[in-house]
Amino acid sequence: MRKLILAGFLLAGCGTTHRAVKTPAVSSLQFVQKYIVPHNMPFNGTTVGGLSGIDYDSAGKVFYLICDDRSERQPARFYTAKVPVTGNAADSVIFTDVTSLRMPDGNVYPKIKTQAPDPEAMRYNPHSGTLIWSGEGERIVNKKDTILNDPNITEINKDGRFAGSFPVPSFFHMKATENGPRRNGGFEGLGLTPDGRYLFVSLEEPRYEDGPRAGLTDTTAYVRILKYDLHTRQAIAQYAYKLDPVAHPAVPAGEFLINGISDILVLSETQLLVMERSFSTGVKDCTIRVYITDLSPASNVSRYSSLQATKKFTPAQKKLLFNFETLHTYIDNIEGVTFGPRFPDGSRSLIFVADNNFEKKEETQFYIFKIQ
Repeated sequence: MRKLILAGFLLAGCGTTHRAVKTPAVSSLQFVQKYIVPHNMPFNGTTVGGLSGIDYDSAGKVFYLICDDRSERQPARFYTAKVPVTGNAADSVIFTDVTSLRMPDGNVYPKIKTQAPDPEAMRYNPHSGTLIWSGEGERIVNKKDTILNDPNITEINKDGRFAGSFPVPSFFHMKATENGPRRNGGFEGLGLTPDGRYLFVSLEEPRYEDGPRAGLTDTTAYVRILKYDLHTRQAIAQYAYKLDPVAHPAVPAGEFLINGISDILVLSETQLLVMERSFSTGVKDCTIRVYITDLSPASNVSRYSSLQATKKFTPAQKKLLFNFETLHTYIDNIEGVTFGPRFPDGSRSLIFVADNNFEKKEETQFYIFKIQ
């Protein structure tokens, strides 16, 4: 067990007309345990893998885990599970159920590329008892096919059935031209304020108009974070967030590399945990960095179609909270983060999950931390 002391900060409480909700003060994280789920473990007729988002229902004492299978192996789905926080290496993650995501007509999503979703994040809303999930959509433009599916934010019941959706502003509609979101760069992170008033969704990479993707020395890669009013379901603000450069050069040079937002955890109306995930071909580990992000000084950029063209905005402020490289263990493709249950001493847990992409060389990992 390794104790990791971080700079202290206080997360201010936020309120609604109904009741005040106070977020916890956090001054340090203590690494507790890492769990690895067997590769592509079978469960109730499905393949466990591709876990891209995680959330915890404290009343039901259950974790929700969304799978990013585009209905290629089995229909798009989410799992429920029990994740131990005891720190006992002999414990394991126990999957308890699997549920198919349903289209508005009640059917499961088919394998057909024009209809299959790309689920990336899921949150449980304790105020409504429903789940909200986001998907990146699809953008395939070549001589053979042109497939354009817009990113989505969808509300479902616990049985997976459609309960509603959130309108996506035109800036985030997929285009055959180099406009709007890039392929696999759409809605990746999702979170709700503790008071149930607002929803935030983050893009993974910059829109074409907003500038270049992150590079090895780039300092102009801006992604957008959208703010929705949960009562009206309307997007009411957008904020610019500047990505770090890609952590390592690809091997060989010129091969694929990326840095983007893989998830967000909403602490209050103005403060988020933002997780950046950097990957480079030829480098085994992903570089995962978690930032405390303050939206209060940031400009609302919703009126700007191009951040690259205007430059008249103030981005969100960010401060490094944790770098997974300090764990000195193999770090895979971490894509989800949530608060978890409390430890016997009353302190809160923070849980991360890694997406193995259904690849044999990758791992479905869970990381357990204690918040102090």
